[in-house]
Amino acid sequence: MTNQAELSIDDVCRADENPFEVFGAFLRAYNNGFVPDTGSVPLWLFVRDASGRVQGGLDGRTGWGWCYVDRLAIAPDMRGKGLGRRLLGEAEAIARRRGCLGMRLTTTTFQAAPFYEKHGYREFGRLADHPPGYAMIYLAKRF
Repeated sequence: MTNQAELSIDDVCRADENPFEVFGAFLRAYNNGFVPDTGSVPLWLFVRDASGRVQGGLDGRTGWGWCYVDRLAIAPDMRGKGLGRRLLGEAEAIARRRGCLGMRLTTTTFQAAPFYEKHGYREFGRLADHPPGYAMIYLAKRF
């Protein structure tokens, strides 16, 4: 048992430390007492132009029976061409193949809430002033 007097808190990440792995291991150990560890599987989709340059994409992960979208972004000059719809549709298809119950994501009031709602996502929460003057919107779609 570590003595509390020996503990310190700092904001320095050493080269041999990966916070995602270390903190993730702590959470998995705790969570496994409640639900089985189904693992988190990355989900990356890329939109590329004819020269192979990335023009948009989606990143997220699946786990615990859900797909979590972290980001969906399209290059400014490529917007309005249906690429977001195609990315979201492909992510949903992958999530279904992986056995997910649905998808969850966040956006802000100045971003894409109407886009997601048009595609069947429903708001289940909102955090005011995140960022200040706007709100973070939590959306989900069950399959």
